[in-house]
Amino acid sequence: MLSCTNPPKVMDSTIFAFFFVVFLSTTRAFDPCPSLKQKSDLSDLSIIHIYGKCSPFDSPKPTSSWTTTILDMATKDPQRLTYLSSLVATKPASSVPIGPGQVINIGNYVARVKIGTPGQLMFMVLDTSADTAWVPCSGCTGCSSTVFSQTTSTTYGSLDCTTSECVQAHGLSCPTSGSTIGNCLFNQSYGGDSSFLATLSRDSLQLANDIIPSYVFGCIGNISGKSIPPQGLLGLGRGSMSLLSQSSSLYSGVFSYCLPSFRSYYFSGSLRLGPNGQPKTIKYTPLLKNPHRPSLYYVNFTGISVGQVKVEIPPELLEFNLNTGAGTIIDSGTVITRFVPDAYNKIKEVFRNQTQGPFSSLGAFDTCFSVTHEDVTPRVTLHFMGLDIVLPMENTLIHSSAGTLACLAMASTPNNVNSGLNVIANLQQQNLRILFDVPNSRVGITHEICN
Repeated sequence: MLSCTNPPKVMDSTIFAFFFVVFLSTTRAFDPCPSLKQKSDLSDLSIIHIYGKCSPFDSPKPTSSWTTTILDMATKDPQRLTYLSSLVATKPASSVPIGPGQVINIGNYVARVKIGTPGQLMFMVLDTSADTAWVPCSGCTGCSSTVFSQTTSTTYGSLDCTTSECVQAHGLSCPTSGSTIGNCLFNQSYGGDSSFLATLSRDSLQLANDIIPSYVFGCIGNISGKSIPPQGLLGLGRGSMSLLSQSSSLYSGVFSYCLPSFRSYYFSGSLRLGPNGQPKTIKYTPLLKNPHRPSLYYVNFTGISVGQVKVEIPPELLEFNLNTGAGTIIDSGTVITRFVPDAYNKIKEVFRNQTQGPFSSLGAFDTCFSVTHEDVTPRVTLHFMGLDIVLPMENTLIHSSAGTLACLAMASTPNNVNSGLNVIANLQQQNLRILFDVPNSRVGITHEICN
């Protein structure tokens, strides 16, 4: 089983393998579990690994190791790839009001969000490939014990079937006869084996010191299955119902994050909202938009080098294709970077040619070798239009729990996903500042230590 390099002592885990976001705090003494930080010029939230001491979630498997955790996370990637490949638009790009239905069983990050008046704390999954928010509400059947009490919020209100937001909703359920105007209801599948029924609603949403009034989200009333994130989901995608769109006056369509290493224990990365406080010196690559999958963050990925060798990948395996939805995206919800099979096989071949075998497989990883040969492991460079990123070694290799094997931390997309979609995943994004500037159609990437 796998672990990151020199993993810390195993801490409590949860059925949802993700980081969570908490407010920063300014204290005189060291605070391992920071809370609120007052800042006048930016909204800056920290990211802490879910398995650290600051996690609010209980572990169903208290003896799980870090290596088991990463293996378990990676096994969920194929479900997410299937979901991402299924995002074919049937409406204009602005008509995606419902959170992703078939995303993986887990979320990789959650935000500490307050909903309602007075604010009620919820740890909501963050997903850059989703748009709409949804949370479990009071009276919900099948939900966890932590729910949003809509009846105690003085600013809560449900939306009826005449609203424009409801017209945009997938799975719309409205009265077909009579004069009574009903609530806007929708059904959504999730994780391949779960679904929920929700009422489209409005209420105040608070991130750090910022309050977004009349935020539109789904108030869940019924859950079937066990794959629904226990406290909901907050979409960071590009649709009209996403956080960026509903907070455009606050954040101007700009956000960035720096993800801490899986080895991170107390120290956190950050989610930074708005143009203020973003890196001044950072290189950009164009942000592309595909009408077939309008919520996703496509980039012009041009290739990959292993050591000094540029891998010879046919351009059509990487190219952005408006007609098919193929191309390369940056995604916070996939654990390890995935390439279409023909591209990955060429990357694997070049990597093996520069690394000493014999090679074996472990879980999702098929290029594992003895750690005694790790000192000659080549660096991997990702090439984008106008931007090259040399990956730190901890973003390239992952280690067995026994410490005897090192594995290339990349894999092929599932054979049953015929989408031509490549995904730059969160393990390869660790200790990088990823800046999304949607109004200017660009993505910035730079190295930043955020453990």
